Amino acid sequence: MTLLSVNVNKIAVLRNARGGAFPCPLDFVRRALDAGVRGITVHPRPDRRHITAEDVLAIARALPAGVEFNLEGNPFAPERPGYPGLLALAAAARPAQVTFVPDGDGQITSDHGFDPAALPAGLTEQVAAFRTLGARVSLFVDPGVVALGPLRDAGAQRIEIYTGPYAEAHARGDAAAALAAARRSAEAARALGLGVNAGHDLSQRNLADFLAGVPGVLEVSIGHALVAEALVEGWATTLARYRAITGG
Repeated sequence: MTLLSVNVNKIAVLRNARGGAFPCPLDFVRRALDAGVRGITVHPRPDRRHITAEDVLAIARALPAGVEFNLEGNPFAPERPGYPGLLALAAAARPAQVTFVPDGDGQITSDHGFDPAALPAGLTEQVAAFRTLGARVSLFVDPGVVALGPLRDAGAQRIEIYTGPYAEAHARGDAAAALAAARRSAEAARALGLGVNAGHDLSQRNLADFLAGVPGVLEVSIGHALVAEALVEGWATTLARYRAITGG
């Protein structure tokens, strides 16, 4: 079984495009819980272009026991008006998992992982600070990276494999090499005692093939494709189909 963690960032994008409070990400979180989903992901960015700090806290307060809250972001991004920093958000929201992503302000979306050979100074201290809050720490990595010892030594407990290249290859009909790269990273992580998550551009079209080709994935976070598919199929139907693929 693989846990499905539904990312509701795109609901916030739609709200923010018009202004106001509709549609409300929290409403869609509740609908996801009603559909049996047991994982919710958010990725607040300092520029507040989608999920905001206020959203994070509202969602955290609403989640019942047994639902995993996954907070993504760059722990090195400095605080600024409207964004208190990832550690402060985690201290207030107390997520079960925090996923470190090395993205910058100018990125449209996350598009690369940490390089284990060139980890940022202070990463070990950042991991320790989040783990002190009771959060499991996962680090975003590129597929094919296998020298993961420095991530484990920094205190990480899981990796999240960036699946964007796999999704692009799958759409072209030539996913074998990308799938093999992701599998190598997963095997290397498990050999070090690290759990394996995955995410980015996963969809109903490519998810089953990914999970079959990379056994043992503990969790997938899916937002962009899921929301786009739900525009056609409906929220509850789309979530049911994803849960059927993941088993969780």
